[in-house]
Formats: sequence, C-alpha cells, structure tokens
Amino acid sequence: MISRVGLLNKQTISLVTRNTINITKARTTGLNGAAAANSLLLKRLVSTVPTTHNEEQEVLVAQRKNRPVSPHLEIYQPQLTWLLSGLHRITGVAMAGAFYALTCTYAATSILNIPFDAATLVNAFASLPVYLQYGIKAAAAFPFAFHSFNGVRHLIWDLGKELTIKGVYRTGYIVLGATAVFGSYLAFFW
Repeated sequence: MISRVGLLNKQTISLVTRNTINITKARTTGLNGAAAANSLLLKRLVSTVPTTHNEEQEVLVAQRKNRPVSPHLEIYQPQLTWLLSGLHRITGVAMAGAFYALTCTYAATSILNIPFDAATLVNAFASLPVYLQYGIKAAAAFPFAFHSFNGVRHLIWDLGKELTIKGVYRTGYIVLGATAVFGSYLAFFW
C-alpha cells in the first residue's frame, strides 16, 4: 500500500510534469509567460471521481485493516505492573460473569421446577472424578485469591503507601506469592 506521503509525492510529480507540459504547449502556440500561467490556472488540476457509498466503505475498511492496534502490545516489554493490572481486570470480570451466570441459572431452574439447590450441586460435584474436582476448585480458587490479594494491594495504594516503583514491584511479588499459597490451600486442602 502506498503511504500518504508517497501518494502525495507521486501526485506532486504528476502535477508538476503535467503543468510543465501545459506551459510548454502554451508557449509553443505563441502565448507569453503571463498568458501561459493564466491558461494553466484555468485548467483543473485536481478532479474527483464519483463513487458510491459502498465503494467508499470498502476503501475505509481496507485502510483500517492496515492500521496497528493501539496500544500495540507487541512493542512493549512485558512488565509485572501491567500484567497484574490486566489480570486483575480479567479475574474481576470472570468472577462477576460466573456469579451472574449462577444467579440466572438458579432463577431459571426455579421457574422451570428443575432441582438446582445446594444439596443437588454438592451431590453432582461429589460424583465427578477427583482430578476434575481439583481442576474446578483450582479454576475458582486461584482467580478468587489473586483478585482478593490484588484488591488489598490497591487499598494499600489508596492509603498512599507503596507507590514507588520498588514498592509496586514488592507488593506485586507478594500478591503472586500469597495467591500461590492461598489458591493452593483452597484448591487442594479445603
């Protein structure tokens, strides 16, 4: 694809070439410099081509495909700060989504007279293979532990503490360690 600068340069070269040819033609027909310049001014240098709305949209879509994502994550070196920030948001959305899905399921099963209470859930969970039980518990425990400890980290920041680069990294590593310990406890021993 031609960049705007490249396109501008090609258009400029084309206009200069065309204008030079027009002035030369005007001079060969006997017009002086002023008359040649006036004949040049009377000529249309830029013309538009009528297009349909769909053609314009196709051009816009083609241009958008070549634009980078902003911010372009591939150019940034992964850092603990933005990884934990993104993970905090992802775990929050995932847990909220799971909560709402469970609540909607409970409401729907109540309306449809399908048994969906705590005893039914416990019996269904107990009937699963052990490796699947641990997998489900870990999938719930680690995001919960991380989001909880990282939330405490944010509350500490709200107090104005640990806001230096060293403090931010120290609390980040503490959150990761506490998540590993507490998440493992919840998943495998509780």
